[in-house]
Amino acid sequence: MWRIICAVAACKAARLLLRIGGRGGTALPGKVAMKFAASILAVTSAGMEIIAVTGTNGKTTTARMLEQAFSHAGKACLSNKTGANLLSGITAEFTANADFFGKPRVRYAVIECDEGALKQVMPLLRPKVLIVTNLFRDQLDRYGEVMHTLDAVRLGVKASPETILCLNADCSLTASLAMDVPNPVLYYGVNEPQGDQGEVRLSDATHCIRCGAPYEYTYHTYAHLGGFVCPSCGYRRMQPHTAAEKILRTDVTGTDVTLKTRPPVSGEEMRRDIHVALPALYNVYNALAAVTAYTAAGHPAEEILAALRDISSSFGRMETFDLQGTPVQMILVKNPAGCNQAIEYVTGTERDYCAVILLNDRTADGHDISWIWDAEYEKLCADPHARWILVSGERAEDMRVRLKYAGAAKERVTLEKDLAKLITRMKESGLPVMVLPNYTSMLALRSALVKVTDKKEFWNM
Repeated sequence: MWRIICAVAACKAARLLLRIGGRGGTALPGKVAMKFAASILAVTSAGMEIIAVTGTNGKTTTARMLEQAFSHAGKACLSNKTGANLLSGITAEFTANADFFGKPRVRYAVIECDEGALKQVMPLLRPKVLIVTNLFRDQLDRYGEVMHTLDAVRLGVKASPETILCLNADCSLTASLAMDVPNPVLYYGVNEPQGDQGEVRLSDATHCIRCGAPYEYTYHTYAHLGGFVCPSCGYRRMQPHTAAEKILRTDVTGTDVTLKTRPPVSGEEMRRDIHVALPALYNVYNALAAVTAYTAAGHPAEEILAALRDISSSFGRMETFDLQGTPVQMILVKNPAGCNQAIEYVTGTERDYCAVILLNDRTADGHDISWIWDAEYEKLCADPHARWILVSGERAEDMRVRLKYAGAAKERVTLEKDLAKLITRMKESGLPVMVLPNYTSMLALRSALVKVTDKKEFWNM
């Protein structure tokens, strides 16, 4: 017991000191706690009802939707909304919020977990429900090809056979996690095509994971998501338990969707039009995942649907700022699939804007930035509403070259690495600003914007 007490005390003290010093204290306190008790997470999460979220894109926003559903329903809920999603960060969140004997103070938790860390976290956390959002190529120098990521997630799933799996039916890789496991499985997906159904670039999942034959599609939504079917072995998209039957309207204020779901507890099919107060197709997927998981955990569908009506964005993900009268929207991008969806959204707003693209290559971003050549910046450069493009970040020169080959005229692109000057240029543009940063460049710019707007640092949101 003394190890537990020391671990909790050390974690709390480390977080307090770091936050007094103006730092987030998101991961280091967990590392300190694990020095005293390596499996402290199993103690400080024991007995809790936990929903975990993993996958390449959408983890933070999906977790945010769930956390706000618990909050709106008056159910105290623990979450790692700072985005610290490795073992150390998750350990820090649970341990800092436990009492000094390691007993949890609340019943519920929503935790996002890095795909590579899932195999470490699942045996300790044993969540009631696990969402897997999607699997795309991401940080090639860290994860390798997408099949390596899939293998890592599969190891995590196998470590907790009683956990209910909520899987994206439209992602052939994610859906394959249901193969050969005893876990209960629920699926979610979009039941109609989205976007141009002509030639679609598939790069992450072109061939059947069972037999290797090329997939055929009845329809696409984006990237490799949609109505996949293998003509050889028959592996195909499963019928979802929660589905967007029709996307009725989408704009900068959000998306209206015809939702069909069958909550596991009641077993009664529900069909209704709902509003998700975040724009873009990928947030429809995030909302479907959240509804599926929330009801799978035994909570009423009405609670999560009410939360979605006025859901607020998490930091850097469709987050908005008022920059002294200039509207700024920040949309995190970190891989081709997510970047293409962000560009689809930005170019679909049909208003003049200033685009700001930031690119770093730190460890948290992935040192390999070759993914920018697979993202469809051509569509952004061809958009007449993109009146001015600013590039910044440690690899701004690389991004300027990418935009040149995407067709952007030289006089239309300005490089500005100094963040204070970049913010000044954003204000001087006289246009709404759409910011597309990768992870560490988002944190840096957001911190700079906090100083000149009414936003809070991400660990205080």
